[in-house]
Amino acid sequence: MTKTAQLQEEILRLKKEKDICILAHSYQTADITDIADFTGDSFQLSVMAQKAPHKTVIMCGVRFMAETVKLLSPDKTVLLANPTAGCPMAEQMDKELIAGVKAQYPDYTVVAYINTTTALKTICDVCVTSSSAVKIVKQLPNKNILFIPDCNLGDYVARQVPEKNIKLLQGGCPIHARVTAADVKKARAAHPHAQVLVHPECTPDVLALSDFIGSTSAIMNHAEQSDAQEFIIGTEISIAQHLSYRCPDKRFYALSKNLICPNMKATSLTDVYRAVAGNGGEEITLDEDTMTKARVCIDRMIELG
Repeated sequence: MTKTAQLQEEILRLKKEKDICILAHSYQTADITDIADFTGDSFQLSVMAQKAPHKTVIMCGVRFMAETVKLLSPDKTVLLANPTAGCPMAEQMDKELIAGVKAQYPDYTVVAYINTTTALKTICDVCVTSSSAVKIVKQLPNKNILFIPDCNLGDYVARQVPEKNIKLLQGGCPIHARVTAADVKKARAAHPHAQVLVHPECTPDVLALSDFIGSTSAIMNHAEQSDAQEFIIGTEISIAQHLSYRCPDKRFYALSKNLICPNMKATSLTDVYRAVAGNGGEEITLDEDTMTKARVCIDRMIELG
């Protein structure tokens, strides 16, 4: 048995013994997703944790994801497996900045991507995920929308909902923003029979050259269910790898070798072991006032989404 397999076996033993639920975002490495109770997109994982009977939850992802788990399950102990794992996009805009923008545009509804801090969510009107953004923005009664923080996702939403006046700020995922139209053309030339599936956090010129645009889960579902045999995957490189395991008869190619998120890769199997063993990870604590205010935009998302 390899050292990785031994460590996985010990994690599985401990989490069963201690009644712990392990969540792994889809961008985590295979050695971690293999021992997770649930794998998926960030908000999807929070909902799964809420329904799970376990009193302790370990998030293998980044900080805002662990905070969202805590918001939906305030009575559970929530640990972030690697305390240093943050999301650059979530940290680009803070409460003070957006409060100032709101003062300039008082008649705008503030729509926050789930990839934001809990503190920022306290002054937003509604949250969205990449899969629910278009549907929710369409339903909002206000024509004027301030969409934060991802301007690429916001631009995608604006094109789908032209009847809304959507204001964007300069923010977004630095990993998805690295991909260029030239990367798509190069990948298509190398794999002319492959479908190009991309995440809406990519730039508009990349989206324009794609065959399918969707969230991480939507990309995976499309690839699994499609009759096509080859796919170019335009999101974090782990997804192409995971799909190769799930669909061994199909071929998957990463759109760019630059689609590696170091923040998602910060969590190791050893981090998970230490958190399960009780000598690692960081417990997420949020004060009651912050949770109450942040839950408003989360609850609105659940209502509309």
